[in-house]
Amino acid sequence: MSQEEFVKDLQQALGAEVVLVGDAVEARYHSDWSGTPPAAPWALVRPRSTEEVSTALRLCHAHRVPVVPQGGLTGLAGGAVPVEGGVAISLERMHAIEDINARSAVMQVQAGATLQAVQEAAVEAGLVFGVDLGARGSCQIGGNVATNAGGNGVLQHGMMREQVLGLEVVLADGTVLPMLRPMIKNNTGYDLKQFFIGAEGTLGVITRVLLRLRPMPQAKATALVAMPSFDQALVVLQRMQRRFGNSVAAFELMWDNFVQASVQWQHLQAPFAERHPFLALIDVDGKDEASLREAVEEALGEAMEAGDVVDAVIAQSQTQAKTLWKLREAPAELNTHMHPPINFDVSLPQSEIGRFADAIQAAFDARWPGHFTLFFGHVGDGNLHVSTDGASVHGECEAVEAELYRVVGEFHGSVSAEHGIGLHKKPFLAMSRTPAELAAMRAIKAALDPLGLMNPGKVF
Repeated sequence: MSQEEFVKDLQQALGAEVVLVGDAVEARYHSDWSGTPPAAPWALVRPRSTEEVSTALRLCHAHRVPVVPQGGLTGLAGGAVPVEGGVAISLERMHAIEDINARSAVMQVQAGATLQAVQEAAVEAGLVFGVDLGARGSCQIGGNVATNAGGNGVLQHGMMREQVLGLEVVLADGTVLPMLRPMIKNNTGYDLKQFFIGAEGTLGVITRVLLRLRPMPQAKATALVAMPSFDQALVVLQRMQRRFGNSVAAFELMWDNFVQASVQWQHLQAPFAERHPFLALIDVDGKDEASLREAVEEALGEAMEAGDVVDAVIAQSQTQAKTLWKLREAPAELNTHMHPPINFDVSLPQSEIGRFADAIQAAFDARWPGHFTLFFGHVGDGNLHVSTDGASVHGECEAVEAELYRVVGEFHGSVSAEHGIGLHKKPFLAMSRTPAELAAMRAIKAALDPLGLMNPGKVF
C-alpha cells in the first residue's frame, strides 16, 4: 500500500482533523529538545481518546507502518523524533485531569496532561505530586512515565515509577491493557505496568495514568549552603537526613562553575560575598515554619562549627526561597549560551561523584584545553548532570560523549539517570547493561511488539 493510500485510510477512520499531513504538520513535531536532526512523518495523529489511539495503532499494525509516540517533546535523548515512513502520535489533546480522590490521595489523568497541570490539581486538593523538573510546563505525564522521569523530588519521593499506581496502555496491534487499579498491594502475577515505565514508547502508547499523591507539608524551609569540598557536602547531607529523616525534600549540589554561569546568564545577584567550591540547595519539610527554620539553622550551625559548612542563608519567606531556587534554573539557559550544549545525566555511586567529576575535568582538560563544562545535579540520589559547550571542544560532540561514557564505565555508573536512552545513548547502553540483560529486554520487546513498529530505532 502506498503512502497516499495508507494516509487516506487513516483519515477515513479518524477524520482529517485528527490525522494531519504535509504542511499541516508543524515543524515542532519533527524533533524534540535533544537537537536531533528533524524528520517528517507520513502523518501526525492527534487522538482525542483511547479508542482513537487504538484505531490508529491497529491500522499501522495492519499495514506495517512504524509509530513514534510523542508527549511534550522536551526529551533530551531523541526518543520522540519521528521516523521517515512512519506515523507520529501526539497525546497533547488527551490532557484531562479525570479524577482526584483526596481521601485516598489518588489522581487519574490522561497521558497528555502536563506535569504542571498535575501539580496544580494536586495542590488544589490539598496534596502534592512527588515529581518535579524544569520542563514542568511543557512535559507531559505520559512522557514522564515513558522515561521514568526523576527531577528534584527523587530524594524524598523516588522516581516516576514510585508515583504510578496504574496505567492504561495501547499495544502495537491496538489491544488496550486497562491496568488502572488503585491498590498498592496487588500480587496477581506479573506487574505489567512496570514494563512500560521507562520503556520510551517502544512497547506501546500510554494513554492514562493513575498517580499516587502525597500529603502537603505544612511548612518548608529552604537553605543555600556553601561547602569547601564534595566529601563535606555528603557529610552535610547525612547530617540533615539524620536530623530530619525523609523530611529532607531536596539536596541539589552545584559546582562553582555552574553557579557563576547561572549568575551571569540570569543576571542574578551573587548569593555570597565570596565564591565557594560547592553550593547546595536544601529543602526540608515540617509542621511549623518558625520552628522548622530554627531547627535547620541549628543543624547548619553545628555543621559550621564542624567545618563542613563555611556559609549559609536560610530563606525567610517563600519569595526568598524561589529566589534561591532560581540559581538552580540555569539549565534552561543552556541552549542559548552553549553551541550546542552536550548534555549528560549520569548516575554513580554517591561517594564517587566528586572523584568522577574531577576525572572528567582532567580528561577534558587534557584533550580540549579551555573547554567549558558545568557540573550540577541531584546528588542526594546519585544523579550528576554534566553540560559541555560544543563550541569549546571544536564541535567534537561525539568524542566528548565517548570520553565521558568511558569514564562512567570505569566508575561502574549508569549512562542515563533520568533522560532515557532514545537515539543518543544507544551506542553506550552496553556500558550499563550486560549482554544477558539486553537479551531479556529484546525478548520483552519481541513479545509485545513482534513487528518492531513501536518507536523503532530507539533504545536498541
